[in-house]
Amino acid sequence: MADSRAASRYVKSLLGLAVEQNALDQVHADMQLFDKTVESNRDFELLLRNPIIKHDKKRDILEALFKGKVHPLTMSIFDIITKKNREPLLPAIAKEFHNAYNDYKGIRKATITTAVPLDAKLKAEFEQIVKDLSKQKQVELLERVDKDMIGGFVLEVGDKQIDTSIKNKLKALKVKFSENPYVKEF
Repeated sequence: MADSRAASRYVKSLLGLAVEQNALDQVHADMQLFDKTVESNRDFELLLRNPIIKHDKKRDILEALFKGKVHPLTMSIFDIITKKNREPLLPAIAKEFHNAYNDYKGIRKATITTAVPLDAKLKAEFEQIVKDLSKQKQVELLERVDKDMIGGFVLEVGDKQIDTSIKNKLKALKVKFSENPYVKEF
């Protein structure tokens, strides 16, 4: 809890600076690059969390990996966080920055789960549904495939969920059949 609060404070500052310096899109791309690096390399994430490795060494590693590939503002936030010995927060900051960027730009995030991958036409229809539900102009649609779903879809937009999956309908039928109205209960 305290880590996410600290991460959100860094994100607010970074977002404000990025907007001020007209580097918001570049810093967002840098944070996504950092997030993908952490996601694809478990050893890198463990290195950031390891209290035995000195903070100077972690800063040198971050510099070797990202210097020249990211905006100077991104490098400076890496430097500040390592000087304050808060490197374990970097993955949370990268994820939280993406959410803050979406809020700032008015992009609504939604998740669609289907039994088969969506084609371009269906994806566009779901994006339009999300735009209508959220009253936002842009949509970031995350697509998931669940083979157990059989058919239908589950659309999650914020705290709303539309579940038309056959898996859910079969589950509801099973519950209904388990209630036998002909057997008297004592």
